[in-house]
Amino acid sequence: MSDFFLKSEVILTLSLLLCTFIIHRFIIWSALKFSKKVSRSELRKQYLNRYTGYVLWSICAISIILVWGYATEGFWVALGSTFAVVGVALFANWSILSNITASFILYFTFPFKIGDRIRIHDKDLPVTAIISDIKGFYTLLITDEGEIITYPNNMLLQKGVSILHEKKESIFDTPEEDVDRTI
Repeated sequence: MSDFFLKSEVILTLSLLLCTFIIHRFIIWSALKFSKKVSRSELRKQYLNRYTGYVLWSICAISIILVWGYATEGFWVALGSTFAVVGVALFANWSILSNITASFILYFTFPFKIGDRIRIHDKDLPVTAIISDIKGFYTLLITDEGEIITYPNNMLLQKGVSILHEKKESIFDTPEEDVDRTI
């Protein structure tokens, strides 16, 4: 009877590994198709592959542990404790999670891409620069003076951003005294 359970555990483990591999490849294939459609960089596709791989393979590893029946009571206590520690860390640094989420939003939906000249409308520190790279937590910007700025991805979603293309400055950069406010 134990051979039957051992055999089913091996089959389930192999099935989980195969399913995870197929799902991961399908997501990569779909993202590649989408990336070609909206012309995203190769580096952005690598980030997406890496982050989805971390999540999928972690779920697969947890599932395999449950299939093999390792002391589930102790496992759930350890898993709960781990999530509690991670939850406190993420709550303390919520911007980490919001930056990763913003990176995915920027990848799939936002109108600017690597190489675009943008203007970030920030009251305290306005920035005009070219997007050099969009990473998992921040975006690299290069100003006309050659200064490299790391700008958090979540701030790109919260601030107004103009795509300047060939223009030097945004229309919002005109001095207050030059703007006719009468309508």
